[in-house]
Amino acid sequence: MAGVTVLVVQHKPVEGPYRLGQALVRAGRALDVRRTYLGDPVPADASSLSGVVVMGGPMAAYSDEGFASRTAELALLEDALDRSVPVLGICLGAQLLAVASGGSAVPGHGLEVGWGDVELTEAAASDELLGSLPTRLRTLHWHGDTVVLPPQAAHLARSAAYENQAFRVGAAAWGLQPHLELDRAGVDAFCTEFADEAPGPLGEEIRERAPEAVAALAGVAEVVFGRFAALCR
Repeated sequence: MAGVTVLVVQHKPVEGPYRLGQALVRAGRALDVRRTYLGDPVPADASSLSGVVVMGGPMAAYSDEGFASRTAELALLEDALDRSVPVLGICLGAQLLAVASGGSAVPGHGLEVGWGDVELTEAAASDELLGSLPTRLRTLHWHGDTVVLPPQAAHLARSAAYENQAFRVGAAAWGLQPHLELDRAGVDAFCTEFADEAPGPLGEEIRERAPEAVAALAGVAEVVFGRFAALCR
């Protein structure tokens, strides 16, 4: 459905769009989910799309090793940026957006996994996606890589562990490192799938805090993803 379709690139079964997908469907957007772990192809360009979403995954945005679709995803993101098609990259997707826009993705100084605060910057106050949100949010982090932003990017959020937690490139392309999209089922799926990164007490703590933390983020997720869905028209 040309012009009203949002393409979703999904790298792992557990790394689905969750609340983001629900917001897009509520806004009447048709979703074209490309499950790269099943071999679904990634389109060569964004000419028929009203939005592009790239989800997370355990691969590295800076290496083709174990990441067969990386080159195609970067080409799609570059084309979407050129056409001003709205883009939202989450975790790995944010790292790919940084690379596609002239920045880079790099190994971090350690894993950032679990519930933790992000602080919105002054630039976020006037941002079309993050404007008017509380300046401090408790979100779920699950990454070990980070990004170096291109010079033209707007820096929107940081955490104590990593400076670049959210950014915007151009007028309508965002990268979000934290997982605002996860509902309780998604959190549980992450804890099961990536148990080696959240062993023992850490995994138990993530699960125990999930009901309260997910509920507290529900309004924020609705605002952020609703705004993005409105742009995809």
